[in-house]
Amino acid sequence: MSKILITGGTGFVGYHLAKKLAEGKNEIVLVDNFFRSELDEDMKQLLERPNVKLIQADLGNRDAWDSFESGYDYVYHLAGINGTRLFYEIPFEVLSVGITITFYAIKWFRTTNNNPNAKILYTSSNEAYAGALEAFGQLPLPTPEDVPLVISDPYNPRWSYAGQKLIGELLFIHGSKAHNFRMSIVRPHNFYGPREGYEHVIPEIIERIKKRVDPFPIYGADDTRSFCYIDDAVEAIIAVMESEKTDGGTYHIGTTEETKIKHLIEHLFKIMKWEPSKLDIKNSPKGSVKRRLPHVLKIKEHTGWEAKITLEEGLKKMIEWYETNPRKKRKNG
Repeated sequence: MSKILITGGTGFVGYHLAKKLAEGKNEIVLVDNFFRSELDEDMKQLLERPNVKLIQADLGNRDAWDSFESGYDYVYHLAGINGTRLFYEIPFEVLSVGITITFYAIKWFRTTNNNPNAKILYTSSNEAYAGALEAFGQLPLPTPEDVPLVISDPYNPRWSYAGQKLIGELLFIHGSKAHNFRMSIVRPHNFYGPREGYEHVIPEIIERIKKRVDPFPIYGADDTRSFCYIDDAVEAIIAVMESEKTDGGTYHIGTTEETKIKHLIEHLFKIMKWEPSKLDIKNSPKGSVKRRLPHVLKIKEHTGWEAKITLEEGLKKMIEWYETNPRKKRKNG
């Protein structure tokens, strides 16, 4: 049995990670301020388990960290401001929150947690290196973990998220070397699944199909992504955390399948049994990356993990959840 802390624990990845870890006899503590997530029915059911506890706290406040218990075996640091729309709308907050809470997480872990064998894991992002393709017009595909980390245009607010993730990786790498603590870094590649929220690519497309939008808009039709279903993803995160071979390393989490956005949408049309009479092909947002495909041999070699759930299987599970959990209408006023 392990004592586990998950920052950002009520978010998309945090919820599914906690649900998986709670299946054992682990003691799980989730910390969140509900900036984007909510105490929905799924989370309420999870919190009914006797081994799962929730602390509502603002991790950007240093005093919040001082109030936490010590003695955690594993700390999954997921907290941060995510969502592409927010990168453009509040870039300074995305940067400042991400850097501040990551600095506090490391300081608390090395000075207060008081467990010399403990390990902390940082969830970075493929956005940390995505600017290389835009800046230089080339990026090895599949992309290895040691690719140069590039912010192609600091004036484009989209890179606020990538910027704080890049700095977070530096803090973890050099903090662990300076203070001799165990850590690993993972770079998620387009995780998707139930309870993802309503402002990400796949949930937005599902909603447009449900509304029978016609002509149907497709942004960046030929852009590609490596979509990884959340059940596979959390197994990978846990595998990296619990292996001693991964200490000090950075690992991509994703699939070996490169999918064009237009082909993703064709899958969704087929599953949801509807097609528009006309497509409205639009450019992807400025700064959006043309292609993404991670090299995932390293994580397989060190942990044995590889993605198992097909895109069609994952989309079916996701659609089923969103059919029964539609977006709530906002009240006026």
